[in-house]
Amino acid sequence: MSSTDVHALVGAYALDALDDLERAAFERHMADCAACRTEAAELRETAARMADSTWSVPPPRLRTEVMAAIGRTRQVSPAEPGAPQGPARPARWRRYSLAAAAALVLAAGTGATVYAVQDQRVRDERAIVAAAQRYEARVQDILSAPDVVVRTSPMRGGGKVTVASSASRNAGVVLLGADRPPAPDQAFQLWTVRGTTPTSAGVLAAGEGSAVHIVDGLPGNSGLGVTLEPAGGSATPTQPLVAQVPLV
Repeated sequence: MSSTDVHALVGAYALDALDDLERAAFERHMADCAACRTEAAELRETAARMADSTWSVPPPRLRTEVMAAIGRTRQVSPAEPGAPQGPARPARWRRYSLAAAAALVLAAGTGATVYAVQDQRVRDERAIVAAAQRYEARVQDILSAPDVVVRTSPMRGGGKVTVASSASRNAGVVLLGADRPPAPDQAFQLWTVRGTTPTSAGVLAAGEGSAVHIVDGLPGNSGLGVTLEPAGGSATPTQPLVAQVPLV
């Protein structure tokens, strides 16, 4: 193996693409070649950084673009001075280098995709946190309103429902806490009652036995009821009511 061949194995070595004999030969060479040691370390660090994230599938077009680039790349170098002329044939080390380059391009594409996915995930999580903070701030605003009126009613089967209503905020906060949560295929549903007309005011998650829920427009209603419904809620209340809180 010539000196040129040995130097060109650095990319394949960084990607663990050498057989045992070639790896041993390159490591002997690298012991005396500072340039190859540096290049191998840099290539391995780059590959490690690209892989140090949750895997994400690169765009389908990336493989096509890489293969097209390979087809346009000249793979046979000019003959060395004094070398015998013969049919042009890619040297093995050049195939290794080409494979290493293609692998690094694919890894770069994957790294960019992973970054985009993780960046979107961070933005989504921040949006969820921000929404929760706004919701909590509004709950506190209603509960601390100077005209807030608090009423409580027991729940059938144990537990209680507390309603804090503020006319100045035109909203109320419902705090529901059941001693026993509903079955996984059932859910508590809230209803505002104006006269004799019930209107759905929200459905808890299936199997959820406690919640803090804001009901806009609650003041002016005559009462708030709680029923046990199939998961997802019902169009009309199922009797009997689990709880009923008079508001007037």
